[in-house]
Amino acid sequence: MVDFTVAIPTYNGATRFPQVLQKLRSQTSTEDIAWEILVVDNNSNDNTAEVVKEFQNEWPNNVPLRYCRESKQGLAFARQKAIQESQGKYVGFLDDDNLPATDWVAAAFHFGENHPQAGAYGSRIQGLFETPPPENFDKLKRFLAVEDRGDRVHLFDPVNLRLPPGAGLVVRKKAWQECVPASTRLVGRVGGSMLPGEEYEVLLYMHKGGWEIWYNPEMVIQHKMSASRLEKEYLLSLAYNGGLVTSRLRAIAATKFWHKPFIFLKGFLGSFRRWIMYVWKHQGSFGKNLEIDVERKFLWSSFLSYIYYLRGKI
Repeated sequence: MVDFTVAIPTYNGATRFPQVLQKLRSQTSTEDIAWEILVVDNNSNDNTAEVVKEFQNEWPNNVPLRYCRESKQGLAFARQKAIQESQGKYVGFLDDDNLPATDWVAAAFHFGENHPQAGAYGSRIQGLFETPPPENFDKLKRFLAVEDRGDRVHLFDPVNLRLPPGAGLVVRKKAWQECVPASTRLVGRVGGSMLPGEEYEVLLYMHKGGWEIWYNPEMVIQHKMSASRLEKEYLLSLAYNGGLVTSRLRAIAATKFWHKPFIFLKGFLGSFRRWIMYVWKHQGSFGKNLEIDVERKFLWSSFLSYIYYLRGKI
């Protein structure tokens, strides 16, 4: 029996995921853990398969390194494939630009064993920046899945959409199989679409199924950030698309069907009020402060999401 699977979904990541594998090769305190690594090739057109094969030829036998391919492009499809192909009791997801600390696997496995009601739990995510981030960057980190929530273990608040990012997320395979539908609405950033939220959708289904969602500060990863991801236009696009999924996620979070109209109305009016108040408060700072511009974009698209939801676009 396999205790833990590390799943690495990747799209054209032949130059990125080798560094992740090197970090996994250096894991410590795993002598009593039966674990494996699964690279999920999400319809790449580079030499991902060949690179994995090269690693397999010299990989230690005690930790299987496996490869599979998911032809449907989108992170949600790749993660679903990982659940299907994994043999572990837990599945820990690392993106191909996530570098785990040397004790990440051990910390992830033991946390699950010590928290039997945990359906999923998130890592402590630190940014590893190619270039220094811009001023007033702290509030922008969440759009880039850089989230260090401190030293204290705590529960997340799914009802209010306070959930961990997908980078470094660990799920209990049983919880996923019990609660998550085979096909989800949000599939990830594909082609010209940058709609995020695919991991939130999964976590909300788990929460509705009675599982807890935790934060484990002992699981530390570094999230590599290229200079292009710190550019203003990219951040504005991330914020806008992040806001657009708000209504869809709140609809999923509703515990009963008849709650949805009330949640929808409250969200619609609340998001419009927050946007108006923000514009009024910061009207003299637009175009001068990146943090304010990004937050305004997010609040506006959060309001628009309810209109798009009614029109069937989200």
